[in-house]
Amino acid sequence: MSSKPTLHTSLSPALLHLYDLSNSVVVIIDVFRATSTISSALYNGAKCVIPVDSVPKAIEISRNIDGIAAGERDGQIAEGLAHGNSPLEYNREFIGGRTLVLTTTNGTRLLHMALERGADTIVSGSFPNLSAVCEFLLAQNKNVVLGCAGWKDRFNLEDTLFAGAVITRIKKHFEIHCDSSLMAEAMYNKHKNNLMGFATKLTHYHRLVERFGLIDDIKFCLTEDGANVLPVYREGRLVVETVK
Repeated sequence: MSSKPTLHTSLSPALLHLYDLSNSVVVIIDVFRATSTISSALYNGAKCVIPVDSVPKAIEISRNIDGIAAGERDGQIAEGLAHGNSPLEYNREFIGGRTLVLTTTNGTRLLHMALERGADTIVSGSFPNLSAVCEFLLAQNKNVVLGCAGWKDRFNLEDTLFAGAVITRIKKHFEIHCDSSLMAEAMYNKHKNNLMGFATKLTHYHRLVERFGLIDDIKFCLTEDGANVLPVYREGRLVVETVK
């Protein structure tokens, strides 16, 4: 009988209920762009990121703490907010020492779903902090659920690609009997040498680039370790923690 912890991949928030989160580290994955933006803001010195599930809540909380209310709906800056979900918006001069209160279509929603289902530990993952996530999962030596945010409960490829990148690095240390994980790993390994080239086929790429011209966002979101910090959810906030 194996003593290794298990690893599963949930390809959509609509499938999250199928997995036991109570004794697991849950990695929230929203590559385009919430979890990439979270890494960027924290890497550039944000005090913390408070993920919320609605625009009014983001506005209310940010007013009470003199934070920055930000977020998107359907890829655009959400109505009533001055700042959106671009990782490039949160440079050190702007975000350093401040709190970002963020709401997004998919990623922050999935985080709250994981909380409601009793997730033991929640971290935020994307290509910009791939190494930090992998180091943390290895150090924890606990069951892992890689949670893909998808798009409005639908499967998407970019989140699954990131899950595959994680699996490729850490699979020797986990028991993996999960077809979605095997598929994610195979897909990542097929395209890992040209992620940008593959990305041009993705529906969310076209949503963000053809409609809004966000090609630089996409490049950042697919670059490994460009903002290599570990955002961990603690008492309502995502904060940077050092892997121990």
